[in-house]
Amino acid sequence: MPELRLASLPHPSPRLRGRVRTARIMAASAAAVAIVAALAACSPGETERTTLVYATGDAEPSCLDPHVGGNWPQALVGNQFVESLFSRNDGGEIIPWLATGASEADDGLSWDIALREGVTFTDGTPFDAEAVRANVEHLKDPATASSTGVLALGKVERVVAVDEHTARFELSEPDGALIESLAQTWTGMMSPAGFERGIDENCQAPIGTGPFIVESWQPQDSITLVRNDDYASPPADASNQGPAHLERIEWRFIPDAASRLAALQSGQVDVIDSVQPDALAAFGDDDAFSTATFARPGVTARIELNTTRAPFEDATVREAFALSMNLDPAIDSLFAGTLDRSTSLLSSSLPFAASFPDRFVYDPDRANALLDEAGWTARGADGIRTRDGERLTVAFPVSTNQSIPAEVSLLEQIAATAAEVGFDVRLELLDLATWYERSGSWEFDAIIAPYSKSSPDVLRTVYHSMGIPPAPSGYHANNTGLSDPALDALLDEASQASDDAVRGPLYGQAQQAIAETGMVIPLYDQMVQLAYSTDVQGFRLQPQLGTPTFLDVTIGR
Repeated sequence: MPELRLASLPHPSPRLRGRVRTARIMAASAAAVAIVAALAACSPGETERTTLVYATGDAEPSCLDPHVGGNWPQALVGNQFVESLFSRNDGGEIIPWLATGASEADDGLSWDIALREGVTFTDGTPFDAEAVRANVEHLKDPATASSTGVLALGKVERVVAVDEHTARFELSEPDGALIESLAQTWTGMMSPAGFERGIDENCQAPIGTGPFIVESWQPQDSITLVRNDDYASPPADASNQGPAHLERIEWRFIPDAASRLAALQSGQVDVIDSVQPDALAAFGDDDAFSTATFARPGVTARIELNTTRAPFEDATVREAFALSMNLDPAIDSLFAGTLDRSTSLLSSSLPFAASFPDRFVYDPDRANALLDEAGWTARGADGIRTRDGERLTVAFPVSTNQSIPAEVSLLEQIAATAAEVGFDVRLELLDLATWYERSGSWEFDAIIAPYSKSSPDVLRTVYHSMGIPPAPSGYHANNTGLSDPALDALLDEASQASDDAVRGPLYGQAQQAIAETGMVIPLYDQMVQLAYSTDVQGFRLQPQLGTPTFLDVTIGR
């Protein structure tokens, strides 16, 4: 049974490391502040505060248990109290966390995972092999309504406790991405006793082994996290190996970008996320604030086309739509140089990402010729093409919780250039819940659906035909609707390989095959973008997903 070699020390890499830099404060917007300060559990004269205030612009989770559903807002806050079996270091290598090692059976049909000893959940329940078994059963229970986690562990049939500190994952087929899948908050470990309280209660305050504990949750306002004084299970790359220096975190929901920015500038909050590109760029010259960015692992921010109905059931029309987009100058201007255009399906923070710069270009003449070829030859008075009296419309729902204003502006420019060749792109700005409904019922022609996973196996999750039926949560990961047995076989073969020398070329072939379908148009890396006061020291983005960790943080005055 060969053992997986785990890295125990970080190996800095410019490609993966979250960029942290000092910046200059922007002029505060007086109109923006509409929140109540919830600062500082300190008294005058103290030199260090022990309460940090974090303001998020992402959607408020409907459940704090990251097994339920499984979206980005759950990972952001969940990383403070739920820990995973593995993590990654700055060099992208898998490192120990709640597990200490892993070995794969010769036939690839099971993995034995050695567990850290002496760890307990914050309710006193021991973390052991039985707890791992209970977590996987909870995640795979249809009543949990998981999507991200259950899809990541789709090949796991069961977990058995070999002994107190060894959990055996038995598989339906080899899974070379299993350890990467276990390095995510959505497959993190929670107290089995917490599960016994029922899903609703566990959603309110999941019980993990992390450096903080959920004390309370005030919907549409904030979550209060308090320090786990007994904490002793940091990932291998953490500087602090004991309890957090902070005593409390106030996790506040401030959806308006200007309000978050002003709250940071006025000192009402210490850290903000979803920072707008112009603000992020302006922070670059200020000594009072720092920024941290990270390319979320998984697929890039991309437009996906629904191939199950007109107009994008026709590959010729898909190609014409892609050629109608003048993306390079639009991205340069709207994102103020804070990110680069991508022509890759995989995030730059994952191995094996392949780029296709010659395929995703702006060519309106070719787009017009292709639409003529596809029979969309007539035009209405507004220039929109028609065929047999039907307009060439593109229904494009957009989640305002997932697409920042700069991305919405980019989509408006895409709609404008697409109209020049005859597409009627109808953008609909929706809240996250309504967007999920539209996605789940296939009521769209084009969509942007972020999907993060700490493995190139995300390609199988998102583009294999198994992703077309909905997960227990009702969410389907495959938004293109394309079912291609040859692509499925290629993705299956890649996912079964544990040797990078084998899986790398297979994932390269899979990306080529997906790009040739024309059903995906890459835009840029889906970025984590935060800004924080330089009073905050020791802050970093944990490389397994790029989510913030406050284990090492102190706050000066």
